[in-house]
Amino acid sequence: MKILPVDPSPTKPSPTKSSPGKPLRADARRNRERLLATARELFLGGKLDFPLEDIARRSGVGVGTIYRHFETREALIEAVYQQEIGTLCACADELLGRLSADDALAAFLGQMIDYAANNRGLAAALCSIPDAPAFTAGPRLLMEAVSRLMRLAVAERRLRADVEPGTVLTVITSLCRVNDDPGWKAQAHAVVALLLDGLRLGVARP
Repeated sequence: MKILPVDPSPTKPSPTKSSPGKPLRADARRNRERLLATARELFLGGKLDFPLEDIARRSGVGVGTIYRHFETREALIEAVYQQEIGTLCACADELLGRLSADDALAAFLGQMIDYAANNRGLAAALCSIPDAPAFTAGPRLLMEAVSRLMRLAVAERRLRADVEPGTVLTVITSLCRVNDDPGWKAQAHAVVALLLDGLRLGVARP
């Protein structure tokens, strides 16, 4: 579903931009996080066609507040996406802290599947703004995380070295594009397990 931009009206405050690099005050930061959390809940619930004023009301802030942080609905969608991708990629370090590198890779790819399954609403919203800068940065961050995990696993002699991270990421992202099929999530996790079996094939594990 294409998300239409909110039409300006005399009752809406003019959007203002924060100074580049200027940190938000604590109260402004809390308001921004509350707005992002509300938008994310709506996406998780499958709701796509909502005005910014609705987000403000559900978050318990004024309309002027949301326009100070997000000039358009597209800016809000982009910010939610940035936050979600950042959270997903940050878990790579947490996984490495308690798992071997190959198991951390398996868990990370599994979390990518879970992310796709849980964020269908956000994925649909992204279709309305495919050229936003954040959507170029997202795949790059995922590639960095997968590359790092694979590089460490190869160094630990837990994965074969002749498969490129880009190949692995292509398999996972291709899986995630067909996540509306019944039983997709279980099948996708099975593919991840099969992929890891192939990556471990022939390696003399320590």
